[in-house]
Amino acid sequence: MSRILYAIQGTGNGHLARALDVVPLLQARCEHLEILVSGPPADLPVPFQVQHRARGMGFLFGKRGGIDFVKTFLQFNSAKFLHEVRHLPVRDYDLVISDFEPVSSWACKLREVPCVALSHQSAVLHLRAPRPDQEDPAGRAVLKHYAPSTAQYGFHFQAYAPGIFTPVIRQQVRELSPANEGHYTVYLPAFEEQFLVERLQYLSRSVRWEVFSKHSTKATTYGNVAVQPVNGPAFLDSMARSAGVLCGAGFETPAEALFLGKKLLAMPMKQQYEQQCNAAALASMGVPIIKNLKDKNLDKVDQWLHRDETVPVNYPDQTGAVIDQLLREQLQGARKGGVKL
Repeated sequence: MSRILYAIQGTGNGHLARALDVVPLLQARCEHLEILVSGPPADLPVPFQVQHRARGMGFLFGKRGGIDFVKTFLQFNSAKFLHEVRHLPVRDYDLVISDFEPVSSWACKLREVPCVALSHQSAVLHLRAPRPDQEDPAGRAVLKHYAPSTAQYGFHFQAYAPGIFTPVIRQQVRELSPANEGHYTVYLPAFEEQFLVERLQYLSRSVRWEVFSKHSTKATTYGNVAVQPVNGPAFLDSMARSAGVLCGAGFETPAEALFLGKKLLAMPMKQQYEQQCNAAALASMGVPIIKNLKDKNLDKVDQWLHRDETVPVNYPDQTGAVIDQLLREQLQGARKGGVKL
């Protein structure tokens, strides 16, 4: 009988979006699965039961293109985090799987229990994964030590090395029927609503923009720019019907846009090493990248709007096979070694 803890980082929506496919597959393959989610409340509702909720070490988005480090620091409670780490019963499970989730990872490290990373971040850290021209040792150190692991199974835009797999494209996205109704879908969670409206209207008043904002509480239309709060189904519908997607250099949204055959323009968040690495990977594939929405970069956005070039990708549905490989290698290895995970 196998008991598995699957721990998910709740900051943003990407980790939970991946979990929508991963959780049912794990449930079908083990006798007992428990879920831990840490971080600030996400915009994406989860259709599965969560047994453990933790505050963790979540990041808070700013309004000018990056992480709000002041608010992130003020909301972090080190005593609470240590309490969560010390009281998470990781020895009760045969396997702990972490999607960049720090409480479970550090609880395992504290007790010398194996912790298996199933995440995008573990692929970003691989030596064969693309990196930005300007290295960031501090940012890389944070990424490496935020959620330590003893084994890694990573997802990236391309399979750069053994143990790195192409993205998990959730079934909701695979079932969409892409079309082109002329508008552009925008998801830049680190910018406030009014800034995006001003910049997009300055860029073009003839283009229809559908903006999904983490900082908005109600749907509002400003001429050719429609803004609404982040809503999973509405966002997917907008993206599927769009002419293109303008978004941050995260992982899930760019991967889903590429899968849907949309032309993509990505803008990495400031002082966010993972997104700088993602931008390098996307650029190597031919996706245009901009640093910000300042005037000097708007010509590049305008060029993108007037081109119909897309980047073809092949993202087969291999999530089940990845999980089978992970369980085979990690559970059988532990049993052969006589180790209680």
